[in-house]
This record gives sequence, structure tokens and C-alpha cells, in this order.
Amino acid sequence: MPMGSAYQGYDLIGDVHGCALSLQLLLQKLGYSKQAGVYQHPKRQAIFLGDIVDRGPRIREALHIVRDMVDAGHAQIVMGNHEFNYLSYLTPGLPGSGMEYLRTHNRRHLRILNETLEQFANYPQEQKAFLQWIKEMPLFLEQQQFRVVHACWSQQHIDQFLLTQGGNQIDDDYLHRSAYHGTLEWETMDRLLRGTHLKLPNDEVMVSKDGYKRRFFRTKFWSERPQYYIDVVFQPDPLPEHVARMRLTQQDYDDLLYYSTNEPLLFVGHYWCDGEPRPVAPNVACIDYSAVKFGKLVAYRLDQETEINPNKFIWVDVLKEISDES
Repeated sequence: MPMGSAYQGYDLIGDVHGCALSLQLLLQKLGYSKQAGVYQHPKRQAIFLGDIVDRGPRIREALHIVRDMVDAGHAQIVMGNHEFNYLSYLTPGLPGSGMEYLRTHNRRHLRILNETLEQFANYPQEQKAFLQWIKEMPLFLEQQQFRVVHACWSQQHIDQFLLTQGGNQIDDDYLHRSAYHGTLEWETMDRLLRGTHLKLPNDEVMVSKDGYKRRFFRTKFWSERPQYYIDVVFQPDPLPEHVARMRLTQQDYDDLLYYSTNEPLLFVGHYWCDGEPRPVAPNVACIDYSAVKFGKLVAYRLDQETEINPNKFIWVDVLKEISDES
């Protein structure tokens, strides 16, 4: 899947979550300017890591900025789990499927999607067009130097997807099959868009900072020879101390993936990092730094390097911008 050769470099941009003003500030900081209504750079192309929707104050505006850039060839994008959830939430199930919609309309799902649905309440035609655009988003991008996926690069699932789909995009049939838990389609979307996770031992439950009770926790897929739970956890909420020091079981090892340092550079979002942006492995960068939670909207300025350079993360702090947008 060629990603274009007319550009001298790429700017990979993490989860926007409706922070349109912050996105404009970041694009300007990166040297993009608005010409004929579209942000563009004379020598570079932006690549968005997904999760443009949900939670933030200007979701419609953010989507317009990104889609206009993609349509004009000044950006590319991969689908995030929030785009996939939004699409599934508003896609009716097939007759006889027993599903009213592909994603259940329950309180938790509505809570996550509420801002997006409210901001499109008076723009039904816009929403319809954006949902079609979301359905056509690539799930992953790859070229010789680097790879891009929202949450996790699982070669096994990607190879199978390419074999069955003939490319990096879903279609209507795939979307409907992905709604059934346990199918290969469901597993592929879960792995690529939500990453790897492990079940807490002994049926334990942890309460996260956002108030959810969780029986699973997000994990690294680049940890080499991990031994304990603390070696693989990758999420803002720390594990309970007694769990963190427990040894991984054989089942845990079976559920984990490993992205080798011999693989191409990999860029992901999704994981709500905090602090100062930095590589998570020599060849892996997470560029989601919790923008909509008063963190940073982050980009990585990629040129010809073959190892992630800590000095090439660029960001705007979102605290002031969120306040201005609200």
C-alpha cells in the first residue's frame, strides 16, 4: 500500500477527540497553513491515528479539518476504535440478525458517544456523509520504513485481513460480521483498534479514574521477555500493587503479542499516555497523550530515521485550548 512519494516527510498526529482549536494550533506549529480552506504543508503530509470523534467540544469542526485534508491529499488517516464504535452504533442490524444496531444502545455506549451524537443532532446529512467516510477509512497503513495502526499491529490479523479483503478497508459485509463476538472479524477489529489486554487474576475488579469497573487491563505488545504483570501493563490507571508483582501465567503469555525491535517503525495512538512524549520502544511511538483530558495533542515529525527520536515529538498543551473551546 504505497503512501505517496511526493512528500519529503510525514507528521503523525495522535487522538484529537474533538479538540479542533488545539488541532489548528498544532498544525500551525508544524508549519501547515490554510489555503483554499484546507490545511496543507508544501513538503509534508499529515497522518492521523484515528479517534477524531467523541468527548471533545468541537467534534464536527475537527472532522471537517481532517476530512478536507485527506480529500485534498494533504493527509491520511486510519480508523480509531471511537470511529468504529460510532459507525456501529448508528448502523442497523440486518433483518433476522436479532440486532437493532450493530453496537448496543445502552447507557455506557451512549455516555461515550453522547458528545458526538449531540453535536450532529441538527446536521443529519453531515452525519450520514461522515459515517460513510469513516467506513472507508483504512485500518492500517504500511510502507517499508514505517507502519501505522490505531492500537496494535498484529501481523497475523493483518495478513488474514489482506487475504480476505484484498486491501486495508472494511466493507458492509465485514462491518456486520464484526458485530458478532468471537468471529475473526470481531477479533481483528478488537486487536487492531483496541489492542491487547489481559484479565485481572482471581476475578479481581479495578475501578479506573473515569469510574468504570474493569476486569481487564491494556497491555504492551512490545515488551521483550516480561515476567510480571507490571512488565506489560500500559494504561493510565496503575494495577493494584499485589497484582502488579504477580507472575504472568502461561495463558497470559499466549494472549500477549510481541512486536520485535527488528520490525519497521510503528506509530499508534489509543493509550492515554501522560507526561512528556517519548518512545515506548526503540521502534514504537504512542502519540496519544490524553489531549481531551487536559493533556497534550502530539505529533511525531518523521523523516528518514529508522529509530524513534525523542526530540521529534511536537505538541501543544491543551489546558488553555480546551477552556477556550468549551
